[in-house]
Amino acid sequence: MAKIETADVFAAGRHGRRGNLYACRVRGLGRSAVVLWIGGEGDEPDQVLALPEAGRCQVPVFMTVRQARMYVSRRGRRLATPEADTLELTRVQHWLEDPVRRGVPSGAVLDAWNFFEDLARGLGEVHRLPQQSAVHDSAYEKLFGDECAAWTPAEQRAVLELITAGVELWNSCPVSVNPCSRVVFDSGQGVPR
Repeated sequence: MAKIETADVFAAGRHGRRGNLYACRVRGLGRSAVVLWIGGEGDEPDQVLALPEAGRCQVPVFMTVRQARMYVSRRGRRLATPEADTLELTRVQHWLEDPVRRGVPSGAVLDAWNFFEDLARGLGEVHRLPQQSAVHDSAYEKLFGDECAAWTPAEQRAVLELITAGVELWNSCPVSVNPCSRVVFDSGQGVPR
């Protein structure tokens, strides 16, 4: 892929939109990093930033929010907020190890569910998550209301399946660690993109 095409994807998002950029710190057992998240405008869904590289999307990941901020800045963009939200994926992964005996960390599971959907969209890999049905919708509403104790067995299975697939997606998705931060110029015009 040509450098200018990568710059265009970064500037406008994978599907041609240009939403606000946020840094999100993900702390997991298998992988921890700071990622960039694109807020959807209007009815557009949110997504984690993933850039095409060698025919496959890769998620740029950073060790610190400062590195992510510099990366964005060198591409003529700014983060919408100076701080990063933190997804405590370790809490979710510990719950997955024994969901019968451990209480549901509802806030962390809700954040993880949303993150996994956004990650899958950014990567163009929505097929890696279970197709959501009315059972998922009902489970999500109860999760949102912190009423996980009221999940039916089918709802709990649906949540466990989706969250397990999401953790696998996060731990296995291709990443670009601290990607180079050179400024990309528009084809000979000397204008940073």
